[in-house]
Amino acid sequence: MIRTFRHKGLAELWETNKTGAIDQRLHRRILVRLDALNKALRLEDLRVPGFDFHRLQGTPVRYTLHVNGPWCVTFEWEEGDAFRVDYEQYH
Repeated sequence: MIRTFRHKGLAELWETNKTGAIDQRLHRRILVRLDALNKALRLEDLRVPGFDFHRLQGTPVRYTLHVNGPWCVTFEWEEGDAFRVDYEQYH
């Protein structure tokens, strides 16, 4: 389950299905990934074709779900929940 967000626009999109902070053309793709993240019971549940799910290097341990181009939903995973969910370019 998603517990916290780092990106205010992403939190707004999740809560209201709209935001001016993120390109509207990507809203549906992002919401599909957030829904999967919210329903995931284990990290393996996120190994879905097109998500390009993987662990990022560095500390703290973060994971990524590809959205489009360099844009990704990134997050930390603790005891079955997603924390500090962010929307960022990391390439």
